[in-house]
Amino acid sequence: MRGWYSLVWVVFGLCPGLVAVLRNTGDPRYISLVILGAMGVAYALVTLLPDLRAIRLSYLALLVPALGAMAFLPGGGAALLLLTLPQFWLFTSVSWQAIGFAAAATAAVVAGSLAPTDDAIPENAVAAAAAFALSLPIIRWWHRNEHHARERDHELARTQQALADAHRREGAVQERDRIAREIHDTLAQGFASIVALAEAGRLTDDPDQRDRHLISIEVTARENLAEARILVGSEPPPTPSSLRRMLVRFADDTGIEVHADSTDDDLSPRIRAALLRCAQESLANIRKHASASTVTVELVQHHGAVQLEIADDGRGFNVAEARGFGIDGMRRRIAELGGELTLTSSIGDGTRILIDVPIPAEERS
Repeated sequence: MRGWYSLVWVVFGLCPGLVAVLRNTGDPRYISLVILGAMGVAYALVTLLPDLRAIRLSYLALLVPALGAMAFLPGGGAALLLLTLPQFWLFTSVSWQAIGFAAAATAAVVAGSLAPTDDAIPENAVAAAAAFALSLPIIRWWHRNEHHARERDHELARTQQALADAHRREGAVQERDRIAREIHDTLAQGFASIVALAEAGRLTDDPDQRDRHLISIEVTARENLAEARILVGSEPPPTPSSLRRMLVRFADDTGIEVHADSTDDDLSPRIRAALLRCAQESLANIRKHASASTVTVELVQHHGAVQLEIADDGRGFNVAEARGFGIDGMRRRIAELGGELTLTSSIGDGTRILIDVPIPAEERS
C-alpha cells in the first residue's frame, strides 16, 4: 500500500506542482523547484532508509514548513497538502503525533494561503482546513488498526518463540534419552560384562579359563573405549558386527549353551544395528537375571520384514511387574523403525522376546 501511495503522491502531488512552477515566469519559481525537489529526495530517503522513528519524525517536522512555503509560493497549496496528509499517519506510531503534525501542516498551509491575498477566506485555506477535518477520523482508524496489528504481531512472535522453546526442550529431552539409551546399551552393558568376567576369573582355579576371561575383559574394554569415542563424536560409527560373533562371545563368556539360526549380513546397517542392540540387551538380561542353561536365537526374513526371536529356559519373571530402562529402550529403538517388540515370560518358564521390523522397499534384496 505504501508503494502505491508513493506513486500517487509523486504523480498527483509533486508533478502537478512542478508543472505549475515551470509555467510561472517569476523569480520565486526557483525556490519552489528547490522545495519540491527537496521534498521528493527526502521522501525517497525516509522510505528507503531503515524504519527509524527519529528520522521519520525529523522528516515530518521539516515537511510542515515546506508545505507552508509551497502554499505561499507558486506551484503548491491545498492539493499538495491533501495528498501529503497520509504521510503524517504512515510515519507516526500514535494518533496524537499524527494529529499534531497534520494540524501544524494545515496551519502552515492556511497561513501561506492567506499571505498573498486580500480575500477574507481564500479557497486554498478552506480546502486545507476541510482536508484536515476529514483526515481526523482516518488517523484514528489507521492507528487503531496499526495498534491491533502490532499486538497480533507481538502475540504471534511470542507464540512462535514459545513454540521454538518447546521444540528445543523436546529436542534436548529426545537427545538426552538417545544418549542415555546408547550409554545403557553400549558402555553400561560392556562394564557389566567386564565385572562379571572379572568375578568369574577371580573365582576360577583353572589357569586356561582365567586367561580366557582376561582376554574377554580386554576385548570388551577395547570395544567400550571405541563406543565411548563414538559417543563423544571423535570417531565415526563403524559398521555393526554380526549377530553370530556376538553369540559366540556370549557363549564363551557365560558357558550358556546357545542355539542360533541367524544371518544378518544382508540387512541394512540401520536395521542391523538396532537388532544387535536389542540382542545385546536381551543377552545381558539373561546373563544377569535368568540363570538359564540354554538360549535360542533365530533371525529370519519373510514378507518384507525381519524377525528376531530370543528365548531362554531361565527362571522367567512377571512381565506386568517388570521395571527397567533396558526393555523400554528396546521398544523405543524398534518403534523408530516402525517395528514392534513382544515380550512374554512367566515364572519358571523362561522368557521370549520377539521383534518384528518392516524392511523398506528400497532396502529389500
